[in-house]
Amino acid sequence: MTAESTRPRTGFLGKGPTYQDLLDQDSKPVPASLRRDEPGYYGSDDVPVERYLSREWHEREKVGLWSRVWQFACREEVLAEVGDTAVYDIVDKSYLLVRTEPGAGGIKAYVNACLHRGRALRDGPGRVDELLCSFHGFCWSLSGKLKRVPSAWDFPQVKPDEFRLPEVRVGTWGGFVFLNPDRDCEPLEAFLGDLDPFFERWPLEQRYTRVHVSKVIRTNWKVAQEAFMESFHVITTHPQLLPGFGDANSQYDVFGNVSRAISPRGVPSPYLPWDPTEQERLNSQIDQRLDDPPMLEVPDGRTARQTLAEAARTSLRPVIGEGAEQLSDAELVDSYYFTVFPNMHPWGGYNQITYRWRPNGDDHESCLMEVFLLSPFKGERPAPSPELRLGPDEPWRSAVEQLGSLARVFDQDEFNLEAVQKGLKAMSKPGLSFGVYQESKIRHFHALYDAWLPPGG
Repeated sequence: MTAESTRPRTGFLGKGPTYQDLLDQDSKPVPASLRRDEPGYYGSDDVPVERYLSREWHEREKVGLWSRVWQFACREEVLAEVGDTAVYDIVDKSYLLVRTEPGAGGIKAYVNACLHRGRALRDGPGRVDELLCSFHGFCWSLSGKLKRVPSAWDFPQVKPDEFRLPEVRVGTWGGFVFLNPDRDCEPLEAFLGDLDPFFERWPLEQRYTRVHVSKVIRTNWKVAQEAFMESFHVITTHPQLLPGFGDANSQYDVFGNVSRAISPRGVPSPYLPWDPTEQERLNSQIDQRLDDPPMLEVPDGRTARQTLAEAARTSLRPVIGEGAEQLSDAELVDSYYFTVFPNMHPWGGYNQITYRWRPNGDDHESCLMEVFLLSPFKGERPAPSPELRLGPDEPWRSAVEQLGSLARVFDQDEFNLEAVQKGLKAMSKPGLSFGVYQESKIRHFHALYDAWLPPGG
């Protein structure tokens, strides 16, 4: 079976338009990146349940994945000034990122451990003029060179030229700072491939972190991540969206280490057993019940998609100016959610979401889910929002002030996650049976995962 044969050409069971059909109806020209239609086919074999459950797989990830792969560590704006620091923890490792000088190439990353007794050099973000260990006072310059040793006479073995802080590789893309502990890794640019053209019209480096909310979830990180890699779940998990969300009309693509899903808004789900009006389609996308007074009215002769797009243009004009007039309806309305292997999920268009999932410390049965809302700005860049951390028993609704209606959606998503982890432990069937097209982003992830962690490796 080929990739082409797995993709429905006329929507769900022949009902409803494909995403490319919707682009044909756009009121403005659409960029070439949206016309790319490159599905991936990764077979129909089951994915082993054990990789979500066993400590052995977690230990293999430490060696084969987290110690060798490029991974999003922080936003570059957190390291805006010389001396700004950030800490990135992954499983049992900790890394210290530092702005050592202005401009491109002025960021370094070190193993976050004092070379004397191992105390973490930094516990969190902040601005410093030197890297001082708070335990005994060993001190390094921002460039990693040994600067000061208390009672130096008692450490004849410490040679300044040999006592530099160990570095790991860093790179930047879209205002994000990546690191890779493997000094022999490929350049970040090669790892990301042709990701740049997709974000050319929506530059993420011209955003600021308006919201950063994280939450501990009692599931393996892959269980949580995979819940956000397809729109197949919307019909059951988010039924309030169906009048205006084309879940089964979504398009799924693969580009090297990157995958993409595009789900149209303002059109009804093909699963919906009734045909909603344009106003009902619109209401479902602005967090209104179908019998509530509408926040927006669909003008005569226009569609819900067009109305949503014009509302988005109106809100963007004061910030990005005439650039808002060049954006197609699709770019302003639809959900473009990318996955950059292994755990970063930036959204396209002017949707502000970026997700990250990683193990919760060294625990393979819980994870940290992070939500960044990246907003465009005019004038001086606002300061990034500090992280708000929620515990496993705090609902996303605790952060409704920060997340708005997304908090309700995330609570719906999380309702399933611990039950998935429980069910995986109870399963007698040894593998999970993902769809070959609608869950192809997940299959693509596991194909890459297998390449990084070969059987028995």
